[in-house]
Amino acid sequence: MSDLFTVLKENVTGKKLKIVFPEGMDERILAAAGRLAAEQLLTPILIGNAKEIEAKANELNIALESAEIYDPNQFEQMDECVTAFVERRKGKVSEEDARNILKDENYFGTMLVYMNKADGLVSGAAHSTADTVRPALQIIKTKEGVSKTSGVFIMVREDEKYIFADCAINISPTSQDLAEIAIESAKTAEMFDVKPRVAMLSFSTKGSAVSPETEKVAEAVKEAKLRAPELTLDGEFQFDAAFVPSVAKKKAPDSEIQGDANVFIFPSLEAGNIGYKIAQRLGNFEAIGPILQGLNRPVNDLSRGCNEEDVYKLALITAAQALNQ
Repeated sequence: MSDLFTVLKENVTGKKLKIVFPEGMDERILAAAGRLAAEQLLTPILIGNAKEIEAKANELNIALESAEIYDPNQFEQMDECVTAFVERRKGKVSEEDARNILKDENYFGTMLVYMNKADGLVSGAAHSTADTVRPALQIIKTKEGVSKTSGVFIMVREDEKYIFADCAINISPTSQDLAEIAIESAKTAEMFDVKPRVAMLSFSTKGSAVSPETEKVAEAVKEAKLRAPELTLDGEFQFDAAFVPSVAKKKAPDSEIQGDANVFIFPSLEAGNIGYKIAQRLGNFEAIGPILQGLNRPVNDLSRGCNEEDVYKLALITAAQALNQ
């Protein structure tokens, strides 16, 4: 396991954090929850029928003595959850509708986080990103000053660490969105001991090409600098100008980023998703995430192709985010 996770484990140990796993019957979730509980890193909260979960865990030889299991159909505090959900949705749902909605494991799990019965949530092993993110946006909502959540990957290879965003949520971000994503990504970088040097990416470097796409990124740079003047941030850059010092010297000699960026903001979800997968598959980087940022409380989304190790690591990241709220 990389040094990143060694540090995360040290940070969360003894903090008595609780992380919700709505997909309590998934074998990968159970295996990771068992490890997290056995290592006393955090308390897993599994959502589902207790007898079924316990039987599945026994079948897999997984000890869950330190875990908690909540069944939305038998939860003693469901009336409290329903009332809080109706209030949070500000009249958009009736009490009857709320009771039905909260039978959904993702909505129920998210309410546990909102009501401070848990510190964060990890889902997505058997659900789409929308199924995980929608309850978070409706219940937990974004931080003040943040209009949209976004998804970052930490790209790790030996002692190298980079932040790629947005690779998971916003299909076609505006210049305002990109500025916001850049600022939030810098905060995420700091949480993982990366001193942020932010590059706003495009197919142009400092006006070498002009189009609505490049102008959007150039405007995002201006907006981000206005909002967070303390950040080391620049663009628009082609990737090589942001990453290779010799190229930066030729293409952007006056920039404060001289081929030494470590936070990369992609101009679209298409570019970000392709970019991180190329780094992962051709560059042999470990892609950790997507980590959702900009929410009031941490909620993170797994890939449906995830394995036990992915669940374990994302739970540690979620716990670390909870400590930094």
